[in-house]
Amino acid sequence: MAKVSWGIISTARIGTDKVIPAMQLASNVDVKAIASRNLETAKKTAAKLGIREVSPSYEELINRKDIDAVYIPLPNHLHVEWSIKALRAGKHVLCEKPIARNAAEAELLLHEAEKFPGLKMMEAFMYRFHPQTSAMLELIRDGAIGEVRNVQTMFSYYNDNPKDVRNQADIGGGGLLDIGCYCISYSRLVFEGEPLRACATIEYDPGLKVDRLVSAVIEFPKGNATFTCSTQLPNSQHAKIIGTRGIIELPVPFTPLPDRSSRIIFTAGPKDEEMTIAPANHYTLQGESFSKAILEHLPVPTPLIDGIANMRVIDAVFESSRTGRWAEIRQERRS
Repeated sequence: MAKVSWGIISTARIGTDKVIPAMQLASNVDVKAIASRNLETAKKTAAKLGIREVSPSYEELINRKDIDAVYIPLPNHLHVEWSIKALRAGKHVLCEKPIARNAAEAELLLHEAEKFPGLKMMEAFMYRFHPQTSAMLELIRDGAIGEVRNVQTMFSYYNDNPKDVRNQADIGGGGLLDIGCYCISYSRLVFEGEPLRACATIEYDPGLKVDRLVSAVIEFPKGNATFTCSTQLPNSQHAKIIGTRGIIELPVPFTPLPDRSSRIIFTAGPKDEEMTIAPANHYTLQGESFSKAILEHLPVPTPLIDGIANMRVIDAVFESSRTGRWAEIRQERRS
């Protein structure tokens, strides 16, 4: 079977602990090389993961002729910079979420990506590739709960480590960019459209200066979404989708474990029904799907314009918190 040769830019933990081992299970993926700004770190990581080759710098990796695509799990402030550099070097790019720190950065990336129509570029929202997400969408599209009117999501964990990149405000840290982006993406996916405005409240850590508790209401043309995300609450996540004739609940919508079944609870009558979804690794499925798009010259499952739309909502949530008012969500593309 044909395979895409992948290079990994950085030894970030999300990549080494979860994404890379999962991608190595995909039948059309060959994780060939990894790069770090510390060569010894790259060598140790490569040995641990069974990656054959290392590059002493990100620049060296993206300019290798034997690499087709790169996965970028760098800190948020480097996503756009290195995605553009990789595209200019002729590489397909799968970049971790959030695709940028704001919509303006994301639009800059789209403008650059459009110069390379033969290259694929996608934001890595892996939850979209899990079978439970597909099953949830199928229920909705089949009219199982009537017309969707409300989506409620929650995502939290506890991390107050000042050395963690997620707690460094100047490089794009904070809860909204790290996990609130999932809640927003999820509601947009369920409504299959873009929201009109947002109203939010944000609490900032007084020492770290990053947002640690965000609650928001997002208004869609046919309903609304509410979410809370936090980086200083116990580990928790859930999603509830309320329609005119029923309710769908997912206890673990964003990060279901690859070795455990997941559940969808469906209520549209006097009794709850429960669907059991077989274990699946959404990181494997994401890597496989992106590689298939490269090999078969197909559109990527989630186009870059989707990442821009998500960033516009994030911008509006920040704006609403600053002003204390509803913030309109810009729909048109910035020239």
